[in-house]
Formats: sequence, C-alpha cells, structure tokens
Amino acid sequence: MLDINLIRKSPGEVKAGIKKKNADPALVDQFLELDEGWRHKISWLDALRSKQNKITADIKGGKGNREKLIEESKKIKLEIQREEATEADVKRLELERVSALRLIPNLPLEGVPEGKDETGNVMLREVGKKPAFDFEPKDYLTIGEKLGIIDVERAAKVSGSRFGYLKGEAALLEFALVNFAVKFLTNPKNTGGKPFVPVIPPVLVREEAMEGMGYAERGRDEIYHFEKDKMYLVGTSEQSIGPMHSGEVFNEADLPVRYLGFSTCFRREAGSYGKDTKGILRVHQFDKLEMFSITRPEDSRKEHEFLLEMEEELMQALKIPYHVLHICTADLGDPAAAKYDIEAWLPGQNSGRGEHRETHSTSNTTDYQSRRLNIKFRRYGSEKLEYVHMLNGTAFAIGRMIIAIMENYQTKDGGFKWPDALKE
Repeated sequence: MLDINLIRKSPGEVKAGIKKKNADPALVDQFLELDEGWRHKISWLDALRSKQNKITADIKGGKGNREKLIEESKKIKLEIQREEATEADVKRLELERVSALRLIPNLPLEGVPEGKDETGNVMLREVGKKPAFDFEPKDYLTIGEKLGIIDVERAAKVSGSRFGYLKGEAALLEFALVNFAVKFLTNPKNTGGKPFVPVIPPVLVREEAMEGMGYAERGRDEIYHFEKDKMYLVGTSEQSIGPMHSGEVFNEADLPVRYLGFSTCFRREAGSYGKDTKGILRVHQFDKLEMFSITRPEDSRKEHEFLLEMEEELMQALKIPYHVLHICTADLGDPAAAKYDIEAWLPGQNSGRGEHRETHSTSNTTDYQSRRLNIKFRRYGSEKLEYVHMLNGTAFAIGRMIIAIMENYQTKDGGFKWPDALKE
C-alpha cells in the first residue's frame, strides 16, 4: 500500500499516478474521507478519555465533589456511546479506512511508458536469430502428442480442460530446466557475488499473506480461494516468499536478500475464456522458478535491471530468440511500479507463421508490499527503520519454456533437439 502521508500531502500527485494505471482517482477521495473521519473520531475520543481519566483520578484522590464527578463520568460514557466512538466503532472505521487504502494501486515509477492498454508497451530490443526451417514448422502440441510426451486428452478426463500430463522426455526436460536455472542462479560468478538462495515454499498461504502481497483486492477471480480454510493457492512462489519475512527487520548489511523459489502454481485463467484452451500454454497448474529480491530503496531500480539481465542470460544460454518489452502504465498490476516482459519467439504458433508469447516478467513493487507486510531495515548506526523494496522476476515458467524449446529446436521428422546448455 502507499504511504498514507503521501496521500494526505499530495493527493493530486497520487490521483495522477493511479489514473495512468486506469484506476479511478476517486479512490483517493474515498480514502481521505474515511481517514479524516477516523482521525476526527480518534482525536475526539482521546480528549474524552483524558477528561474521564482525570475525573477518575480526582475521585480516587478525594478531590472535588464525589457525586458530581461520578455524574460527569457517566455523562461522558453516554456521550461516547451516543457518538458511536466505542472501541468497536473505532475499529470498524479503521478497517474501512485500511480497506480503502488497499484499493489504491502502486504509483508508476518515472520513466515507465504511458499507455491506455497493452498496446502502449514499448519493445526495447530483439535478441537472437529466429530459426529457419526447410519445412513447415509445427506447434508444440502436434509435436508433443506425436511423441507421446504431452497428454491433454487424458488430463481432461481426470482434471478437466487446461491441464496436461508431461511424460517421458517432456518430464526430463522440466528437471533439466530446473537444474540448469538453480545451478546458474546460485553461482556467485553469475550473480555479482550475491547468489540466490533456493527455496521450496508452501503453495497454500493464509488470506492475510495473499492480501499482504497486494493480489487479493483486484484479480481475485484468478486465484483459487478456499473460504472454509481461509487459504489461497499461490499463482507464483513470490506470494509465499514475500510474507516469509512479515514483521521482520533486516540489517542494512544483509541486503540485498535474494531467493529462488520453485513451486507448483495455480491460476483460474478466469479472464482468458476461449484463449489457448488446448495444450499447456495457458493452464490452471504449472511449475515455475521465481527470483525474489529484497533491497534498500535506493538499490531497487538497479536490482530490477539485474533481474532482467538474469532472465536474458538464461534465455541466451538456451539460444531462444526473444524480445524485451517495457510495460506501460495501464498494463501494470496493482503492486508493480515498473515491469519488463520477455516474449519468446514460437515459430509453430499462428499456423506456422510464428509469434512471440510471454515467458518471463520482472516487477519492481517498491515499498508497496513491504508496507502491507511491515518489512523494514535498519541503516548503519541508526535506530530509524525504513521499509525495504521488494522485486520479483521469472527464472523459468517451465511449461512455456518447454514449448519454446520444442518449437525452436524441432526437426523435420517431427521430433526436437535439446539446447546444448541442457545437455551438460
């Protein structure tokens, strides 16, 4: 969530920022109205309590007319009840105020391209040579079903649409991708001396954890929610890695902290009806390796570029052609202040004409998530605490990388080769 003082002091700036993300500026006014009401109630109640405490002290100390003091104390209690300023009333106002605050998305950072929708995304560069085939390229599903390594028909029988079995070589390819990414990102030589710590996190998280990461207010339809248990299934491992440090304080010397999470992820794909319904490109369940960083505020922009660099080095090692997009303001999610996407070239898509599809993204959420989770750090020689900045970035979305490999390395006989980097 945003800094409350920023909203109070610069509401116009906040309105302008969230408007760029296609969020309603009225959200700011709604919060400020509730905030003012809450502050007025708290101030008024504190004044009455102070007066009541003095009366109580006077009664105990034998000062003044006892009967008159008792009568005045009763009047104060009645006034508190009449004005709905009891503890329960104030708590209710506080919950409404916080709920309104959580609906305000993060502000885009300076330099993020403005746009009304995804068409405003800016391509920064195109990398790699697209494969040239002396045959008509096939899509991954045609290849996978012919080889018997991707089975969506039996998965539909067992689990419904948007599921698939990875078998044989496809399953081995997943293990190879995981092994390659873990080796690369835990090597200090590849990460500037600060390697990522591998983590296998829980895939079920409490409601307060998901809300703390800023994904529950909007986009709730995409998340599997078990209301009876008050738990969510994660859509990416960052949703359980971030809350791991909720309520904690880092020392400046420990930052940045970098994690590499591996988990199965779950998404309803509620807003993609009719899109990629067959195959494993857009599924309800998939495995993913996710980078997650915790930094000082002044380092988060640099760390964001570093995460993108790691993503590109992984793609280049596999020799998969791709382009990099700088995501515009309107295409940013609520927590993100800046975001890059990598889209891989898939030559078998679009009836063999090929197209780019997203395989990676990396976001800087600044202090939006850390404020919700109350994660701070202490600078050298200072007792003052500051909120950390938090970032995330895809290492490998396994299913999509398998697709990219199968299509870019396909052979005329209907099979495919493995990238040299995965043969080691």
